[in-house]
Amino acid sequence: MNKVLEKNMLSIATIFVAMLFFSCGDNYKRVGDEAKKNVFPIGIAENFVLTYTEAKKVIVADSVEASRVISVLTSPKQEDYTNLEFPYRTFPNGLLLDFFDDLNQKSIVKADYGIIYSATNLIDLRGNVVLESHDGKKLETSQLYLDQDNEWIFTHEKFTYTNPEDGTIMDGEGMDFSKDRNFLYAHKTYGLMLIPEEKEEPQEKEPLND
Repeated sequence: MNKVLEKNMLSIATIFVAMLFFSCGDNYKRVGDEAKKNVFPIGIAENFVLTYTEAKKVIVADSVEASRVISVLTSPKQEDYTNLEFPYRTFPNGLLLDFFDDLNQKSIVKADYGIIYSATNLIDLRGNVVLESHDGKKLETSQLYLDQDNEWIFTHEKFTYTNPEDGTIMDGEGMDFSKDRNFLYAHKTYGLMLIPEEKEEPQEKEPLND
């Protein structure tokens, strides 16, 4: 009799543990599904173009309001997530940004991927980022941030900086550049080397005709 009772109690305990296990597993799964949020863009634009302008006064006979183009952003595709609590736009197929100084001199920056955070006006560029100034200076890195409001550019990644004015190439890690300071500050540098000069091939002299 005791053996039968012991066997029945073991069976009940086994069933109870199994029910508890499956119950916990089911609750965990449902809580995980409820916590997971799918985020979708509210709009997708093909061949996207965005122009930033700055208003200024131009006096021609009378006072006339005019605007100056600060930058032009183009991209094959733009995804709009500005409906979220922290709004942003993504450029999954890359982007090209042309920006102009006070003398209307154009510099460019391009990348394989980009995000613009609407609340802070910060641009996060990733993948084969190249920034080239109007005077030929070039910065190459894997990620670069553009703070448009403060006109500040910075990266924490490794970079290569080419300066044709003094004929040098600098490799480093971490960099800041402010338009107000007008110079590049590298956090860490690995070396400086001269740009190799292209040697002109000697031209063959034509034989003199008698």
